[in-house]
Amino acid sequence: MTHPTDTRRARPRPRLLDAFCCQGGAAKGYADAGFDVTGVDTSPQPRYPYRFIQAEAVDFIRQHGAEFDFIHTSPPCQHDSDCQRLQGRDHPDLIAPTRAALESTGRPWVIENVKGAVPKLDRPVMLCGTMFGLRTYRHRYFETRGFTLSQDRHPQHIAPQAKMGRPVPPGWYGQYVGNFSGVQDARRVMGVPWMNRDGIRECVPPAYTQWIGTAALQALLEVAA
Repeated sequence: MTHPTDTRRARPRPRLLDAFCCQGGAAKGYADAGFDVTGVDTSPQPRYPYRFIQAEAVDFIRQHGAEFDFIHTSPPCQHDSDCQRLQGRDHPDLIAPTRAALESTGRPWVIENVKGAVPKLDRPVMLCGTMFGLRTYRHRYFETRGFTLSQDRHPQHIAPQAKMGRPVPPGWYGQYVGNFSGVQDARRVMGVPWMNRDGIRECVPPAYTQWIGTAALQALLEVAA
């Protein structure tokens, strides 16, 4: 006796380019949302948990960005971060070159950065750890093209926050930046168990990009329908 065979093939996972990927916090969220992730960074990233290409990110976007279905970018935030300004350090401002490269691809995209970069971003959506039940505030801002994100309600900051880089007392929220202590606690709070201190202090929590990725994936499916 023969049985009917289902000849339908599973829809392939959309390809996502994770530019300026560092150790892959954003990548983990997009993978959990359903994307096939490839990271690119100018520095080696042996901790990156997905396919990785070492290259200059803006040039790679110009040359290969159109080969992907969706692009996430996290241009280095040091130029606009408070702690780097206090230390008087110079860092490149790559937001405008990144945007120009993204616009050349014709693909939907995200630019992520810190509060200091908000004047350079177009109507960014702000995400905070309280929106996802994380014990850290870590505000990050996301400019998008090709799909829409709504600004969710921002819960009030009730728990006190430990000072920058300091140990986190019980009941307080961590601020995992600089040469902070408590890497194991930070890994649990942020959801990045594979990262070291260098990765954690700059990363986007995966919960943020899983939420963004879900919205982006829905938009891609609607276009394909």
